[in-house]
Amino acid sequence: MGLLIGDVIRHAALVAPDDLAATLGDDELTFAQVDQRANQLVRVLAGLGVEHQDRVAWWSETTLDAMTVFAALAKLGAIFMPVNARLGEGEGAEVVSYAKPRLLIVDTAHVALSEGWDVPTVAHADLFAAANGASTGDIVAPQLEERDTHVIFFTSGSTGRSKGVVLSHRTSFLRSFPNLLTDHTGGTVCMFPLFHMAGWSMTLNAWQQRCPVHLVETPDAHSLLSTAERRHATRLYNIPAVWSRVLEHDRSDYDLSAVRECDTGTSATPPELLGAIKEAFPGTVTRVYYGSTEAGPATLLGDDDLARKPGSVGRAAVTVDVRLDGGGEVCVRSEFLMDGYFEQPEETAAALTPLEPGGPLWYRTGDLGVLDDEGYLSIVGRARDVLRTGGETVAPGEVEAVIGEHPGVAEVAVIGLPDPEWGEIVCAVIVPVDGANLPTLEEVRAHCEGRLAPFKQPRRVDVVDALPRTTATGQIQRTLLVERLTGFPQ
Repeated sequence: MGLLIGDVIRHAALVAPDDLAATLGDDELTFAQVDQRANQLVRVLAGLGVEHQDRVAWWSETTLDAMTVFAALAKLGAIFMPVNARLGEGEGAEVVSYAKPRLLIVDTAHVALSEGWDVPTVAHADLFAAANGASTGDIVAPQLEERDTHVIFFTSGSTGRSKGVVLSHRTSFLRSFPNLLTDHTGGTVCMFPLFHMAGWSMTLNAWQQRCPVHLVETPDAHSLLSTAERRHATRLYNIPAVWSRVLEHDRSDYDLSAVRECDTGTSATPPELLGAIKEAFPGTVTRVYYGSTEAGPATLLGDDDLARKPGSVGRAAVTVDVRLDGGGEVCVRSEFLMDGYFEQPEETAAALTPLEPGGPLWYRTGDLGVLDDEGYLSIVGRARDVLRTGGETVAPGEVEAVIGEHPGVAEVAVIGLPDPEWGEIVCAVIVPVDGANLPTLEEVRAHCEGRLAPFKQPRRVDVVDALPRTTATGQIQRTLLVERLTGFPQ
């Protein structure tokens, strides 16, 4: 037993059965409804052959049905695996093939995309129809332990190959344990889709406080602000790119008087943006969070330090140790770390490694950092060849492989260019085929359509005569390309 996610749901239903647990537009779920519908689904899923520690993939747009499936699998002791709803058919097939789920649950939009896959599949509408009339009595899986796997979130590495981040019930519970000094009675507006770890961490954090999480179909400014107004939300958390949309939007018609916390993180956060948030939402507190799917929360920059430590991501969070290795890579150790990557022992060993022989395991973040004399961390670069755009991870090699098949492209290098809205934007630097027309951004994106998710497609194309390479090995010097295009050393 121990720290189990199913108990979070049971306790909330016991203490606050009629309180809102989640909303999406006009749709609402109370804690009692989440608990009872989950119990019904447990019986249906068990009838479909899903057992303790079986993997179940969920491929769907954001919907409140996901909340009930999440809760049911936690109670059953099966493993929840949300698949990015924005992936195309080929990309989705790659993830599901790697995950080897016992069952795949899809929404209407993904039924046709998953036809013919070698995995049992059910539409979630049919799943819920089968659950109608089933017993709502609670089910406790006697063999379930807190170290059992609770969820697997998918991310991409430097090769573009999917990696499943394995989290136990204990880890999910601890990551979302609330700061009991905060007051989120109005709930938090969640900009993240429910295939993101952050979406579920925010959900569990709210549920542990018996407070609602308010979802949106798309994280545009109107949806976020109107939801905050309608639901009298206490907290807004947005990545910098989304905060920029909110700040540019006319907010005069919204009553946001209930908002007390305006937080951010995930990608680079310019001091100018933080100042603009404080000006737009006077009387609120703002904090910057730094972490990852693999590490969970790592550092926190508090409201009092925003002006004093510009550009910093703060000091180590409670119970977290942060160190820099000999090369300046940020390394994190805590009880929040993942168990590893699903069926990828070499990648796990590379990410979770002792810094001294025989020492404890640390997670290597891939970020290069600097610690000041007070222990505040600033991120200054990246140790491995991936980029982050709007909170998403993009592997340059994966994008290069697709763009390289364009008939007008002789060579291509994909880099991340600093951007105040997105953190980085995907830029394709192309050497054209002799005599060919210069490929335009629109032509390159059209070539990528259906083969790469939109966030992986370039937002900028630059044409050069040659790519800079090292003399000894012929490797592309991406850092030099960034320096040339931005005018700043990286």
